[in-house]
Amino acid sequence: MNAYLAEFIGTALLILMGNGVVANVCLNKTKGQSSGWIVITTAWAFAVYVAVVVTGPYSGAHLNPAVTLGLAVIGSFAPSMILGYVAAQIAGGMFGALLVYIFYKDHFAATEDQGSKRACFCTEPAIRNYASNFISELIGTFVLLFVIFYITGASLNFPEGSATPIGLGSLGALPVAILVWAIGLSLGGTTGYAINPARDLGPRLTLGLLGKTLNTGADWQYSWVPVLGPVTGAVLAGLLYNALM
Repeated sequence: MNAYLAEFIGTALLILMGNGVVANVCLNKTKGQSSGWIVITTAWAFAVYVAVVVTGPYSGAHLNPAVTLGLAVIGSFAPSMILGYVAAQIAGGMFGALLVYIFYKDHFAATEDQGSKRACFCTEPAIRNYASNFISELIGTFVLLFVIFYITGASLNFPEGSATPIGLGSLGALPVAILVWAIGLSLGGTTGYAINPARDLGPRLTLGLLGKTLNTGADWQYSWVPVLGPVTGAVLAGLLYNALM
């Protein structure tokens, strides 16, 4: 499978399963309505597991522009491939969000609260303070990348002659799933822990296209936080890792 196609499929799976659990918890008349934060964080962690298992052998299963950028900063990913990976990830996020809408269409129709419907696509803060929200996303993503660097260690480097970039797929899916679960439980309560620009921007774009159908705005005023916060956190994690190593 082509690496870019793998990133598209993997990110779509990630969003289908991850935003799918948010829809299951937040929308009216589902079997999982109001089942809570533990259910959401657990399913998001295993959404990562599912996506990494499928795409790891083909693209390294970045599934996240922050991961792609962080790997490039530490010299473990070719800069020439960044744009293609990020485009595939965002497109995958958009498609995954569309699948969530199709799957839960009747429940979206049964839900009046705009915030609950919007949460099934993108993140928003518990308390809106852009500076604090930015720092939350920065720190959460910093932890994600910094720990990934140390889990993978030397295996992040390209094997000589390899055409396929090695990334998260090289370590097996479970450690990363546990890491994402821990971040959600410990650091996710302020902003919903996007820690992934494609996870937020892709579905937010889909929500923008479906806004009239769902009678829900995409909250573009906040949209820069879950993009720039994770990007900044990834770069800082890479710089510190390089300095320490």
